[in-house]
Amino acid sequence: MNENIDLRKIKKDSVKRELIKKILIYTFLSIWCIIILFPFYWMILTSLKGYAEYNSEYIPKFISLEPTLDNYVTAFTLVSLGRYFLNTLIFTVVTTSLMMVVTTLAAFAFSRLDFKGKNLVFTLVLALMMIPNELVVITNYTTMVNLHLRNTFTGLILPSVTSVFYIYLLKENFEQIPESLYLAAKVDGKSDFEYLVRVMIPIAKPTMVSILILKVIECWNAYVWPRLVTDNPNYYLVSNGIQEIRENGFGRENIPAMMAAVVSISIPLIILFLIFRKQIMTGVSRSGTKG
Repeated sequence: MNENIDLRKIKKDSVKRELIKKILIYTFLSIWCIIILFPFYWMILTSLKGYAEYNSEYIPKFISLEPTLDNYVTAFTLVSLGRYFLNTLIFTVVTTSLMMVVTTLAAFAFSRLDFKGKNLVFTLVLALMMIPNELVVITNYTTMVNLHLRNTFTGLILPSVTSVFYIYLLKENFEQIPESLYLAAKVDGKSDFEYLVRVMIPIAKPTMVSILILKVIECWNAYVWPRLVTDNPNYYLVSNGIQEIRENGFGRENIPAMMAAVVSISIPLIILFLIFRKQIMTGVSRSGTKG
């Protein structure tokens, strides 16, 4: 009898501890979520405030009594934000497409093909990750200037068409595919390219989708290289556009319109991440698990 009572007490205490643990975890996560999301909320809130309303606030308000979309109209009319969007779209699509081709072929070669010095070459490729980005930017800039590619889309795109990290990520995923499939494809008379397209790419699709989305985000947020390689507004990307708005446009005096421009630029990436967040997590987790 006493043993049953003790077991019930122990079980009840265990349930209480688990409940307290969950409450603490979810409380911490909720607070952390508020901290992370608050800058986005403040950015959107500011973009919806009128110019007069914003300047009349001696103490910032957490709500707007008279929200307006005039700031978004201002952002697209006083500055060539539409052109910057188009330039960024061209840059992102072309760069990502070329990068996916280069990365896929390189990962396939390192994971499946046998050639002399493969391990040494792959080691040297990985060693490139140890080089500081600042040094790479300097050499890339010198190369583009010598080739007279400054202030061109080619100069913007070329240095970003490959990524050592993405090659490594995709190679690890390709190596999880059984070699027996490759041998069976060879018996059926399939070429290496046919095997890559029909077998490896469909199997590695989650990882490739993750790389694709991460590269799109990287291109959309590119700032240092586009800022360095072009000073012609006809080739400005959205990141350069924001800087131009702040320095030469209305950014210093019309903060709500500046925030409207930032929100407009951020929305496509937020939507993209929300739609494909599961694919990103699945692809990254799969690429890091072998066997």
